[in-house]
Amino acid sequence: MKNSSFFYYTSYMDFTQAIEIAKNIYWVGMYLQNDPFQCHPYFIKNGNASVLVDPGSMLEFDAVVKKINTISSMQNVKYIILHHQDPDLAASVPEMEKLIDRNDLQIITHSRMVPLVKHYLIQSDYYEIDKHQHKLQCDNLHLEFLTTPYCHSPGAFVTYEPQTKTLLSGDIFGGIEESWEFFAGDDYFEKAKQFHAEYMPSRDIFNYALSKIETLEIDLIAPQHGSIIKKEQIMPLIEQMKALECGLYVEKEYRDELLYTIEALKQKDMALIASLEQLKEKEEFLFQKAKMADMGEMIGNIAHQWRQPLAINNTIISILKEKSQREILDDTELMTKLKEMENNIQYMSRTIDDFMRFYHPAKKKTNFCVCDVVEHALTIMRPMLNKAGIDICFQNCDDAYINGYMNEYTQVVVSILTNAKDVLIHRKTKNATIDMVLSQDNKNVVLTISDNAGGIKKEHIHRVFDPYFTTKHKSMGTGLGLYISKMIIEKNMGGTLNVQNIKEGAAFSITMEKADG
Repeated sequence: MKNSSFFYYTSYMDFTQAIEIAKNIYWVGMYLQNDPFQCHPYFIKNGNASVLVDPGSMLEFDAVVKKINTISSMQNVKYIILHHQDPDLAASVPEMEKLIDRNDLQIITHSRMVPLVKHYLIQSDYYEIDKHQHKLQCDNLHLEFLTTPYCHSPGAFVTYEPQTKTLLSGDIFGGIEESWEFFAGDDYFEKAKQFHAEYMPSRDIFNYALSKIETLEIDLIAPQHGSIIKKEQIMPLIEQMKALECGLYVEKEYRDELLYTIEALKQKDMALIASLEQLKEKEEFLFQKAKMADMGEMIGNIAHQWRQPLAINNTIISILKEKSQREILDDTELMTKLKEMENNIQYMSRTIDDFMRFYHPAKKKTNFCVCDVVEHALTIMRPMLNKAGIDICFQNCDDAYINGYMNEYTQVVVSILTNAKDVLIHRKTKNATIDMVLSQDNKNVVLTISDNAGGIKKEHIHRVFDPYFTTKHKSMGTGLGLYISKMIIEKNMGGTLNVQNIKEGAAFSITMEKADG
């Protein structure tokens, strides 16, 4: 084994031995004299869970095995990484499997690659990176995998070892060199240019991969072909490669058409982003419009709740004034009446606080008790329900917590209650009743709000959540309340809001994932 320094020249290096390029990461390839297409397997030493990266073809098989056995043992290989499916990278795997002889050996690759590499008659299980959060954690070794689709295969990816900040880059950063150097020189772009121009499908696809790679903190790049690239050369090389025209084997007419299509897709993408922004603004406008409509109803509620305490206070003031003029007002009665007036004023203040809380926008999601929110909504709605002669029954469930925007959830409950109230009044339902049932299981918390108004017509039930759809007179609503409610629950909070007809009326169900209290 030869422990290399980054300042060795290729001519002084012993390629018959494994060469350590970073701590516990070794080049274990074979130098093919006068071959511009050098292939480089790598070995990550990690005890009994070591990793062989891009093991190569049968041309290098004996040399790779020999080098690994000088620094470790083939039986210590637990993982084989295949960055793509080409034979110069993967053809030796079946023979490697025989030497490794482990039941727990896994082939690390992308699921898109499995249907292709299986034709080498690989027997081991696959560790598909896209099904393991694009990472591997094994003992003290941590690897991260970044997908680089179509560079140059659909499931291509690169491997990053964050402890040494080494990128094992597969085909990306590879080079074709007549006079091969182990470490890249300052002219490496000229050697890498031809390889990328011929093997990468387009500049846009290649730049997408480069944009992901340049977010990493990299000290060393170890490609499958070409030369190993040192830290000071990495960012200048990436900048040069961004401007490289790729896909030179494509016929010019088709290539121009392809570039035109890519540009058209970019324009459509920009138009889509603009449309989404407009849609977002429209939804915000509808949200505020629905809020204003609700506010009109709420002002009516405030007026109703204030009417009685204002009348009482007015009566008390008149009595106190008359008794004071007749000089028959004693201090005890004065203090009692003042206390009664103070209580009425506090009640009116709490009413304002309730509505202020309802209309104050929440900036972030929190865990909250659904029961408390329902009680708050009933505080707002109960005076109007009582005035309409509507009985309301709330069947509670203790410790039912969800995560979301508490005030928006309150708005949904108020909107559904308001809708039920309007229907019960419009249909002049006898013994009008609204039932609220809060329940939970291991996963979800469900609030069901039902009425006995006779239900929703079959031809209307699939449209109740559409914007501006209403069966009421235009003076009674905007048709936005249920649309906004569904948007809040499903888009903003990740739950579901559904409606169905039951025996006596309609039932709305709000289902949210259960959260910790």
